[in-house]
Amino acid sequence: MFDTKFAIVVRDDLAVWQKLNVVAFLATGVAAQFPSLIGEPYRDRAGNIYNALSIQPVIILSADQPTLSAIHRRSLERGVQTSLYVEEMFSTGHDVLNREVFARFAPDDAKVVGIALRADKKTVDKITKGAQMHK
Repeated sequence: MFDTKFAIVVRDDLAVWQKLNVVAFLATGVAAQFPSLIGEPYRDRAGNIYNALSIQPVIILSADQPTLSAIHRRSLERGVQTSLYVEEMFSTGHDVLNREVFARFAPDDAKVVGIALRADKKTVDKITKGAQMHK
């Protein structure tokens, strides 16, 4: 049904609250990159209006640190823009500090805890190779 795939990969050793936090942050990054990914608002039978949601399913995967580093590297090699969350962002409290701590790292030393991307299905599958469906 979709020519693209929307995938988020989180590090498998994170606490549940950290995984959920990372997935939420990364999903907003992809939605910001692709505004057409967001559908129309929802309306229930009583006429209440709810926020619009993604028109496309989001695949949640997990991987260990070396696999996440490889996924990060492959995304850069293929020129696929991603949303990225590094471990040190857990110690900050807001966006300005997140960006400050993020800027201290390069791809070779970033402790990636999550990455999200949306691209052609085959490209996403190649980039996320080694990650497993999250359980």
